[in-house]
Amino acid sequence: MKQGFEAILDELPAFEKRIDELTEILLTNLVMVAEIPSPTFHERRRVDFLLERFNEYQLQNCSTDEAGNALGILPGEDPERNILIVAHMDTAFSELVDHNVVIQPDFVGGPGVGDNSLGVAAVATLPLILEKLDIKLNSNLVLMGSSRSIGRGDIEGIRFFLNNKDIPVSSGICVEGVKLGRLSYGSIGMLRGEIQYRVPEEYDWTRFGAGGAIVNINEIINRMLEIPLPRRPRTTIVLSSIEAGASFSMTPTQASLRFEIRSESGDLVQDLANKIGDIAAEVSSQTGAEVEFNVLSRRQPGGIKFSHPLADHAREILKRLDINTRITPSTSELSAFIDKGIPAVTIGLTDGENINEEDERVEIEPISRGVAQLVGLIVALDRGCCDE
Repeated sequence: MKQGFEAILDELPAFEKRIDELTEILLTNLVMVAEIPSPTFHERRRVDFLLERFNEYQLQNCSTDEAGNALGILPGEDPERNILIVAHMDTAFSELVDHNVVIQPDFVGGPGVGDNSLGVAAVATLPLILEKLDIKLNSNLVLMGSSRSIGRGDIEGIRFFLNNKDIPVSSGICVEGVKLGRLSYGSIGMLRGEIQYRVPEEYDWTRFGAGGAIVNINEIINRMLEIPLPRRPRTTIVLSSIEAGASFSMTPTQASLRFEIRSESGDLVQDLANKIGDIAAEVSSQTGAEVEFNVLSRRQPGGIKFSHPLADHAREILKRLDINTRITPSTSELSAFIDKGIPAVTIGLTDGENINEEDERVEIEPISRGVAQLVGLIVALDRGCCDE
């Protein structure tokens, strides 16, 4: 089997060269995807685009499901073995944002081009790439644009598919536009929460502790920062965003705080969430304001081991392509695979900057290497090189 994997490594430079010749087609798909607004829960137009591409390449079972995922199957010789390739379709930008894409000699710029329009474009172009590389697979390749992934979506699309699939999934690859060299095969425990602070209309501003929304949301922040965190297991609380106030002449009556708890221990994540919930409830009782604590999403720690053949061969593929590997935990679609005990990894396709800003941009030159790693991983999975 090692000899078989060595043969795949030897093919990688040829893959990269041939994929580079197809870059123009991939970039065309990237522009078409990126110019379709696709905020979470409103991905339908991207679904239609992806299904159109799948039908053009004559994939089987091109369809969408109840969760709004776009699906197509590239059939292989073994109907019992299925590799799932997934890229999330939603972005952080609303329909009100200008989605025009700019192409320069070195980069493509526009909202969501890296997260995750490039990933979707790669999945859309993959059947053509495999055809041009003359790669015929034994396994069925299930291609998927997943819906409802980020923010309040809480990776609902991929969860729905894996919970309701009628075909066995042997392994998976999550495709992200950025960053090249990113390699994830494990997930940390995580909880994303939001605290909403509201002063009711009949509020008594003379009562003790009454100080307006900004003062009291700041009190919540200070008390959160006083929570002792252990060094082991590694744990942190990240304050993500705060919104409050409107004008100099108006006392703020609403505030919103978003935060993320991360830990190697799932139990510790829940314990910290309980403590933050207690803080919110206590501030509410002291000030008389309405303080609401909502959990937006959560993940359990887990994943395949460092020594698992999939993780080992993924590192070898990146090394052979001279890609600097950055092994990081993931809280994206990979978590859904982990929950189901399905071996999977998350990879990035190119370098970029200003991610999740309106002037987001991705570099063109590294894309062929990024896609070559994707193809190498697919072939390794297909040939059984990554089986335990």
